[in-house]
Amino acid sequence: MSGEAALVLLDIEGTTTPVDFVYRVLFPDARARVLSFLESHSEDPEVARDLAGLREEQARDAAEGRGPPTWDGSAAAATAYARWLMDRDRKTTALKSLQGKIWAEGYAAGRLRGQVYDDVPPALARWCATGRRVAIFSSGSVLAQKLLFRHSDHGDLTPLLSAYFDTTTGPKREAESYRRIAKALGAPPSAGLFVSDTLAELDAARAAGFATALAVRAPPGPVGHGHREVATFDALS
Repeated sequence: MSGEAALVLLDIEGTTTPVDFVYRVLFPDARARVLSFLESHSEDPEVARDLAGLREEQARDAAEGRGPPTWDGSAAAATAYARWLMDRDRKTTALKSLQGKIWAEGYAAGRLRGQVYDDVPPALARWCATGRRVAIFSSGSVLAQKLLFRHSDHGDLTPLLSAYFDTTTGPKREAESYRRIAKALGAPPSAGLFVSDTLAELDAARAAGFATALAVRAPPGPVGHGHREVATFDALS
């Protein structure tokens, strides 16, 4: 790892965790259960905040002519709009927060179990043993991130993780988000390494001063991007 980075910042989807787990397990679970969840948690203040955020976004989508489902304040209407956002893979903070709450019930019930690549746990342990801080930056909510690593198929990995960041910090494709993360962790961006499978995110991190590595879990990867490529975390000492 170039320069023995003091801070390792990791993406999740396609980096620590198979994309199929996100799209074939997590997203379908949230989609199937969102209506019943909203109906049974209508008095929960945190769910109400998520719904308020979704309502604001629905109003913007309607005003900008995107044709979202109508909103009448019912659980059914909120469900229709949430599923509309899911169909578009929208990275909205309110939706991600709501999904995390649904998944919390799934993990608690044993219905869900987080998946990570086999090389991830030893890499986390290796970095921690050498005094490096390891943090997560994902579009999924901080709650969803913690749940995945706490209930992983390799056991509870949260003791190996120092911090978690989601889109409340800022968009993943903007350099300022990475500067904020470095500041929150008390390190200059130049002391950090960001690993992701998404070039636009890596470009933003590099613009902020981070070293970068492109996770290519299923070669061949993209060409002509200028980032270091790694097939597994074994290549990151």
